[in-house]
Amino acid sequence: MQAFFLILALANLANGAWMLFAPGHWFVNLPAAVPDTGPFNAHLVRDVGAAFATIGMALLAAAGRPAARRPVLLATTTFYVLHALLHVDDILTGRLPSTHWAIDFPGVFLPAALLVALCLPRFWPEPGRR
Repeated sequence: MQAFFLILALANLANGAWMLFAPGHWFVNLPAAVPDTGPFNAHLVRDVGAAFATIGMALLAAAGRPAARRPVLLATTTFYVLHALLHVDDILTGRLPSTHWAIDFPGVFLPAALLVALCLPRFWPEPGRR
């Protein structure tokens, strides 16, 4: 679990830093057709980058603290699931083309689904039982 937290922390920190320090570059170069979502808004990209960076820092801190992992995982999962639901809504209402089911799968839907799976009780034995 520690390795998972470290990998996820680094991915979130890298994405957050890219969004914070090069929002225009992120907007046009992320392989997720971000311009389909509307016109570029540097402030909004940096705001969301701050969220990704915060998640990354929390995951990094929890990587070495087993007792902190579950609450950090639940918070991270909440963000990723809400983000995925926004994409589902945008696709279903036509704000994004249906091609985004496939475009968004690797970076939005799959991570949310994997995080939900990791929240299942089978991965978190009761305290004192290992």
